[in-house]
Amino acid sequence: MTRLPAEYLSQIEAILPAKSIIQDTSRLRALAVDASFYQLIPKLVLRLNSLEQVKAVLTFSQQHQVGVTFRAAGTSLSGQAVSDSVLIILSDDWRHHDVLDNGQRIKLQPGIIGADANRVLAPFGRKIGPDPASINSCKIGGIAANNASGMCCGVAHNSYYTVQDMTIVLADGSMVDTANETSVQNFRVKHQVMLDELQKLACASQQNSSLRELITYKYRLKNTCGYALNALIDYQDPLDILLHLMIGSEGTLGFIGDITYKTVIEHKYKASGLYLFASAEQACALVQVLAQQNVDAIELMDQRALNSVKGQPGLPDTFCTDNDNYTALLLETSANSDKALSLNMQSIEQCIAEHHPMQSIALSTNTVLNQQLWAIRKGTFPAVGAVRETGTTVIIEDVCFPIENMAEGIGRLHQLFDKFGYAEAIIFGHALAGNLHFVFTQSFELQSEIERYDSFMQAVAHLVAVEFKGSLKAEHGTGRNMAPFVALEWGEEAYNVMRKIKQIVDPAGILNPGVILNDDQQSHIKNLKLLPKANDIVDKCIECGFCEVVCPSQALSYTPRQRIAIWRRIQHLRALATTTSGEHAQRVPRVSNQPNKQAAIYTQEQAEEQAKELRQLEHDFEYMGIDTCAATGLCAQRCPVGINTGDLIRQLRSEKQTKFGKTIAKFSANHFSLVSKAAALGFAASSTATKILGDDLTNKVGESVHQFSGKRLPLWQSQWPSKAKPIRFDASLHSKQVVYFASCASRTMGPAASDSESLSTYDAARSVFAKAGYHVIVPDTMSELCCGMPFSSKGFPDLAQQKGEQLARSLLSISRQGQIPIVFDTSPCKQQMQALNNEHGLTIFETSEFMVKHVLADLQITPQTQPIALHITCSSRKMGIGPYLQTLANACSEKVIQPNGIECCGFAGDKGMFVPELNASALRHLKDQIPADCTEGFSNSRTCEIGLSQHSGIPYHSLMLLLDKVSKGKTAPVNV
Repeated sequence: MTRLPAEYLSQIEAILPAKSIIQDTSRLRALAVDASFYQLIPKLVLRLNSLEQVKAVLTFSQQHQVGVTFRAAGTSLSGQAVSDSVLIILSDDWRHHDVLDNGQRIKLQPGIIGADANRVLAPFGRKIGPDPASINSCKIGGIAANNASGMCCGVAHNSYYTVQDMTIVLADGSMVDTANETSVQNFRVKHQVMLDELQKLACASQQNSSLRELITYKYRLKNTCGYALNALIDYQDPLDILLHLMIGSEGTLGFIGDITYKTVIEHKYKASGLYLFASAEQACALVQVLAQQNVDAIELMDQRALNSVKGQPGLPDTFCTDNDNYTALLLETSANSDKALSLNMQSIEQCIAEHHPMQSIALSTNTVLNQQLWAIRKGTFPAVGAVRETGTTVIIEDVCFPIENMAEGIGRLHQLFDKFGYAEAIIFGHALAGNLHFVFTQSFELQSEIERYDSFMQAVAHLVAVEFKGSLKAEHGTGRNMAPFVALEWGEEAYNVMRKIKQIVDPAGILNPGVILNDDQQSHIKNLKLLPKANDIVDKCIECGFCEVVCPSQALSYTPRQRIAIWRRIQHLRALATTTSGEHAQRVPRVSNQPNKQAAIYTQEQAEEQAKELRQLEHDFEYMGIDTCAATGLCAQRCPVGINTGDLIRQLRSEKQTKFGKTIAKFSANHFSLVSKAAALGFAASSTATKILGDDLTNKVGESVHQFSGKRLPLWQSQWPSKAKPIRFDASLHSKQVVYFASCASRTMGPAASDSESLSTYDAARSVFAKAGYHVIVPDTMSELCCGMPFSSKGFPDLAQQKGEQLARSLLSISRQGQIPIVFDTSPCKQQMQALNNEHGLTIFETSEFMVKHVLADLQITPQTQPIALHITCSSRKMGIGPYLQTLANACSEKVIQPNGIECCGFAGDKGMFVPELNASALRHLKDQIPADCTEGFSNSRTCEIGLSQHSGIPYHSLMLLLDKVSKGKTAPVNV
């Protein structure tokens, strides 16, 4: 393998901190993973913080002819974000935004997630134009560089048509900010030759009537195949041409340092409906009519797509049949008022009626129904992934037919599916633009499978680009997958223009080589990614990366996608090692730059390299994969196929437990009260020591002891809790009763030594219940009871089950067989017990949920003017009870601050004590989002509140304390 020049590495090391330079085997392989079905391992990964660093790295790269690839979120599907040279990724410092002109424009750095940009714009009733399906995970840099669009975006609102300004860094390290006149003037002087060449190319293209007509025709369609040649005929100023060429250039022309979008209206009033037609011809004929109506989106689904999500809420079984000709349309219309929306709906329904749908769910403004309808459409892609055979990957292709040929195109694609044996393939897409996605599964294990895929793609390319004059990529980007077919679609003349653009802007060819333009006609079937069997829990993972944004360890170690990818690699290397005997192995993986050749054999040197890699990956996975995983399961909520990577990690923790560890865990489970009392005494001692030493010295001593112990001892810090007050039992009878269960954390952990608040969560809850006329009942054996979560997270599932069953039996008895509602004071406890609820029939609530549903109506609340910060725990998010916390917080305070991007605090039981860097990683953006006038935060988990207090600079308490503070009863309180 060719090494990077030593001088190049020395120059990089001279300008970047060591933490920004990644060269170790484990992280290089982990960061190699993206959403495509290609696999290239970079020689070097650089995590850059600023434009200055980007400029310097590109300058050095051009000097030494080193290829460079940029990556934002790595959700791209066509291989444009992988590299076997230098991969540049973004640090957290690329998340700045500026809302301009009252939301009419927004300036965004490339590290901002698309959905976050829309959240910023929501108060202005605006949004960015592009709306890719991955908008909750993909970043602005990728959205612009791929010219991503989506369901409602169409062509008019994509990045090309809504970009206003951009900061561009070219391959030579030079930069221009098109919004800054001084920067523009300097750039025009220094790059006059390049700009003149672009202008000459544009003039030649405009004067070439056949080429101009071709370009005009191609961009009447939705098209991201090749470079944006429409820039050459749409603009005269070469800087405008360069700016628009950057859109969809996939990092092959330069780096987008920021982009200013003209925003679009986000209408408040919306309606959706679903309609089934007897044929694609009938459905597509309606699409052409509806294109003249006020319709925002029309999503087409063939019958196979509908059948793949049969049984999903909102989809009647009658929509799912054996007739492959049937085709469905999902519509959305919106307006700025109820009246305008009603007029839209009437006009649209009249058009639909004239085209005689077989079945329909008429346009409705019902929010729940509409969410279900769109979930049906969004569920089609993961539905294929969920049923694929282990070892296969899910491929989603993205083509565009002229709308008048869309129905015929669907039929011809079905014929190709049948011809090449893709019986599971489905079609869906954005019908208004003629943009169709087809999804199928593919194995790359055997050469015969690769040849089948190649033959299929050759046939698809000829069908779309030659027969129907469509586009081979409508919104997913050209990447490596379609690079060999760009000339087929555009013809040699237009293709040579694209070559000239690349030569003018990146003459050394260092930017993302092999992407968009590639002379290797087999590049689409090289460097293919294997997805070997690793574990039943994660084998369905398609490595899309949707999970990464919510992972608390994303800035520290591995993300869920990376954990799965590395575990797959470990299992693959273990399997290969078992087949190795003597000097040769029986099988060899693909040579990285060749198609699969299973007949080759390993050399001894290759076997030794793989053994070395395996040892390294296994060693590093202990910390990067297992120890630093919070195992919260938030990843499952974002995963298209519902994979909870935490389940894998808990299983691995269980498998590595020693006999001594199992003995300690069993003793703890059987003597839980004793262990809890010991922990409480420890917290009492900690609190006393903190009061003596003070916060700063406590933190310093704690850090020193933690490091000296090799991180075996927990990190003692000033926000550790004191000993909790004992809980008083109350067995009074009253018509309004509630069983209250305090978690082991609440029973042992009081407020921090420096905390001015002395009231416990339980005392506050009892006070609130009394105001509302409730008597509180608690189990008299509560000190021995536990939901089992501490054991589950440590890898002791049997003990977790044992403790959970014990608690369930106790609660069942005290609640009179479930007649009395049961309230858990922390969200993780309720989440753990929910799994047992189906068996025991308990009526269980989390405290905030119960307060909103049953108690607030009996309270008189005077909300405070002082702002508060609110943290919704990961367990609350998973259970869907976050809105109850928000409702309760808004009832108690006139201003509630909910910091963005804090999906999980990362404290994860006791990991915040033993692996404090995980907590720090998860909360790294918290403090900067707490305004100066906010002096208090609230949540619903005692352990989470410890980490939140430590990293926010303000104390966090249970939301029950705030409710008690601002409320009083409407009637005389119950005597408790």
